[in-house]
Amino acid sequence: KNIAKPVRVYRARIEPEAASSKLGKEKKPGKTRLSRSVLAVVALVGIAGAVALWQLVLRPVRPPMEVASKEKMALPLPNKPSIAVLPFVNMSGDKEQEYFSDGITESIITALSKVPEIFVIARNSTFSYKGKQVKVKQVSEELGVRYVLEGSVQRSADRVRIAAQLIDAFTGHHLWAERYDRDLKDLFAIEDDITKKIIMALQVKLTQGEQAILRGKGTENLDAYLKCMEASEYVLRMNKDANLMARQRAEEAIALDSKYSSPHAILGKSHIADVIFNWSASPRESMVRAFESAKKALSLDDSDFQARVVLAWIYLLKREHDKAIEECEGAVSLAPNAADAVFALGIILRFAGRVEDAVPMFERAIRLNPIPQAAYLSQLALSYTFIGEFEKAIGICKKAFPKNPDDLIGRIALVVAYTSLGRESDARAEVAEVLRIDPKFSLEYAAKTWPYKREANRDFVLIALRKAGLK
Repeated sequence: KNIAKPVRVYRARIEPEAASSKLGKEKKPGKTRLSRSVLAVVALVGIAGAVALWQLVLRPVRPPMEVASKEKMALPLPNKPSIAVLPFVNMSGDKEQEYFSDGITESIITALSKVPEIFVIARNSTFSYKGKQVKVKQVSEELGVRYVLEGSVQRSADRVRIAAQLIDAFTGHHLWAERYDRDLKDLFAIEDDITKKIIMALQVKLTQGEQAILRGKGTENLDAYLKCMEASEYVLRMNKDANLMARQRAEEAIALDSKYSSPHAILGKSHIADVIFNWSASPRESMVRAFESAKKALSLDDSDFQARVVLAWIYLLKREHDKAIEECEGAVSLAPNAADAVFALGIILRFAGRVEDAVPMFERAIRLNPIPQAAYLSQLALSYTFIGEFEKAIGICKKAFPKNPDDLIGRIALVVAYTSLGRESDARAEVAEVLRIDPKFSLEYAAKTWPYKREANRDFVLIALRKAGLK
């Protein structure tokens, strides 16, 4: 294990019957023992010489792995074992199999996210390295973690070959490595084994309850699992067409195994996304379907944290803030490292009027996802305006726009910050950006749809937008 190049090994065979080619000739015992001893010494010298020759001359010289430095960390190192799971490389030679290798990576990240004793970087950040030649040292220092998991996947018909290795970036040592060459039907067992081996290598001990949550209910139907993998990839793309494909794949997975919770949760996510992004012809009907799907998922597996996040969004949109907070806090307790769940909790807390509690949630989500989407930054920026940190909000927005110049929340946060600071011309310039992104934007519609619990919080934003020229 863990040796990239094969090492030649020699064996000396010293057999009594081979000591002499002449049978029947009498030998003195002492001479026989001496001959054997001489042969043994010669063999050992030969082996030592071969090993020395290999080590000094024949073995290719490999430069030592560059190790990460705590002093060069872009972010403070967590006070618990921290890990980044890089996207597994698709070795199949078929781009259509990308969802498969990405799905395996996602499954491992999701499982590790449920372990409170480990700090796990979010998928969005680790996938920023996909297709790039990066060093473990770079990943460690940029994401602020000590351990890096990397691997590869090759699928051929009904066989799958998976290789994985866990590296300590501070020493360059491989803590664990394994190669699996199995039937495709063994995929569940392989993913479970990788997750457990990582946890063991990091010397983390799980309680029985944590072990149960780690496993989840899952499915025994491989085709349902593969459909769910595809659905999960589509729903992450955050556009209308991909959202429809996610729904279709989730429904196909449910048809194959109706007792499998994950596709029900993904189905709920697709319906609530229709409401949040205004893709639905009937938001009310989409809300009902999202609620039914999330409840079904939880009835099948009450440890499905993603279903709880869906319920939290539904309760927020219905302005049932206490229920929304309860569901989202439940999701975060089930998966403390799930950045999206922590991010959702931040949004819900701000709408509920608990801005001082919301800001740490956004900061925690960004630490888990240190290469975040623009939305992570803009939601934090808007929250800072509520506590009077206007300059800080402006700086964060300027980091968000290179990621997404059309981030509406970020533009609104800038209008509020500039207006509050008396920078009227800058505020009007951002109003123009708001109308460019959403020409139909109106304060009346915003007042009706933004689910603030306290009128004072809602009016704080509306007054600033009106003062800058929005109607």
